[in-house]
Amino acid sequence: MKHLLKLLDLSKEEIIDILNLADQLKYELAHGIEHKHLAGKTLGMIFQKASTRTRVSFETGIYQLGGYGLFLSSNDLQIGRGEPVKDTARVLSRYLDGIMIRTFDQEEVETLAQAGSIPVINGLTDFCHPCQVLADLMTVREHKGTLEGLNMCYIGDGNNMANSLIVGCLKVGMHVSVACPADYRPDSSVLEFAVGYGNKFVLTENCTEAVRNADVVFTDVWASMGQESQAEKRRAAFSGYQVNKELLKLAHADCMVQHCLPAHRGEEITEEVFEAHANEIFDEAENRLHAQKAVMVTLMK
Repeated sequence: MKHLLKLLDLSKEEIIDILNLADQLKYELAHGIEHKHLAGKTLGMIFQKASTRTRVSFETGIYQLGGYGLFLSSNDLQIGRGEPVKDTARVLSRYLDGIMIRTFDQEEVETLAQAGSIPVINGLTDFCHPCQVLADLMTVREHKGTLEGLNMCYIGDGNNMANSLIVGCLKVGMHVSVACPADYRPDSSVLEFAVGYGNKFVLTENCTEAVRNADVVFTDVWASMGQESQAEKRRAAFSGYQVNKELLKLAHADCMVQHCLPAHRGEEITEEVFEAHANEIFDEAENRLHAQKAVMVTLMK
């Protein structure tokens, strides 16, 4: 494993190794055990999309590992003024030990990795969100004790979260049901991947079909960053795709609810359901720190 570009690139064993290391690092942090695995290392953090959790968790994580994080907005880099991505990759490779990038185009992340000579971590693209889903898997395993054989349901937009959840959950042995409108399906390459898992994957427009007997339900905002102009159209398209108390009656009684945040209460999830599952959701947010530390140690040590 040289980079974390998308979960499609990782094996089940690589995913589980990251989760195991994340558990270890979380334990050590909670018990005051120093783990300066990246002492003297520097991570460049490129943000072409703003973020609360991604910036704070990566910047805190590299510090706790003994390294240093540089925040680089598109305004700080020549990449924002037309310098080719491959040139930026070659320059930064001479200065840094790793790059985390949060941007729009998946191709930009892939080009950084191909042209550079240091590890590249995908902090989010329009195609996928691998760091978030590693934290999600960590959280589900913490609460359920296992991943193998669990039923995961995703309701809402077939976006970057849906793409990564489908791949990650199937790879670790979960059953996956996705409910989304026909015009908002996950990426075709992800659906082609999922076909290989046979009846372990279900794609439907029917929320009640998808959520039945679920062990964990995921959702996300209906209009992601950069889609603000589509907000009204999307509200109409997703009006029946809300995680609410009535829908969750069809899931298992001890079903978890997860949301990558920020949440738009009253749209994709009700206030009542969000607050009832807030501990699980904020465990998920916290685990971004631990999962990403595990990724950085795996790639940069």
